[in-house]
Amino acid sequence: MNELVLSEQQLMQFIGQYLWPMIRISGLFLAMPIIGAQTITARVRVVLAVFTTLLLAPMLPPPPAIDLVSLNAMTLIAKELLIGVAMGFILQVFLQVFVLSGEFVAMKMGLGFAAMNDPSTGVSTSVLSQFYLMLATLLFLSFNGHLILIQMLVDSYVALPLQGAGLSATQFAALASLGTWMFSAALVIVLPVFTAIMIINMAFGAMNRSAPQMNVFTVGFPMTLIFGLLVMWLALPAFLPVFEVLSQEAFRYVREIIGIP
Repeated sequence: MNELVLSEQQLMQFIGQYLWPMIRISGLFLAMPIIGAQTITARVRVVLAVFTTLLLAPMLPPPPAIDLVSLNAMTLIAKELLIGVAMGFILQVFLQVFVLSGEFVAMKMGLGFAAMNDPSTGVSTSVLSQFYLMLATLLFLSFNGHLILIQMLVDSYVALPLQGAGLSATQFAALASLGTWMFSAALVIVLPVFTAIMIINMAFGAMNRSAPQMNVFTVGFPMTLIFGLLVMWLALPAFLPVFEVLSQEAFRYVREIIGIP
């Protein structure tokens, strides 16, 4: 009777075929929006990572045979985890653009005190930020952004193979520069509301000069709030084109980070 004999190298390669891809996938699910939120338990993320690994592993090139208890294995784990976290972090910054735009509008309209706890991050944010975030999240899912990100994850194994060098210093610098893009993009979204509220404040300033006995703060706060919400409602049709442009830029940043043309 013939016995099946596996060498240590074959066993390590079989385990690594699923283990190494799972580390990059786990890093992505840890940092990406929606799945990486605090409302999603760690058990659910692990199950999703295992299920995704079982689907993607047969499509990936064969992994290197590396001893699981070695310095090379620890280095590979850190490199794969950073790649996955970097991809998810870019999409996280993309959704934080809308959170920041809501904070800008809330401060100008006087709604900075109307805050609520964000269940995805556990941080207290304004209600307008929650409105913009929920709208952007629903649009992200409706455009199959999560599927596009998983496809980029598969392509990343071609641009950044397991035996490669990982992320370079230039790519880490590009990640740090996303802060500038986040603030500028958030300002573009709320620029119409900013302009309208500035005109309203200038009008109340002129009224205060002509009628000093009038309490500008008593009259100006509700008027600024009403006109601000009205301008937000009128600017909602332009939200979809802006979202499309920003999502394309976010996915372009992901492709640049992982080296996909």
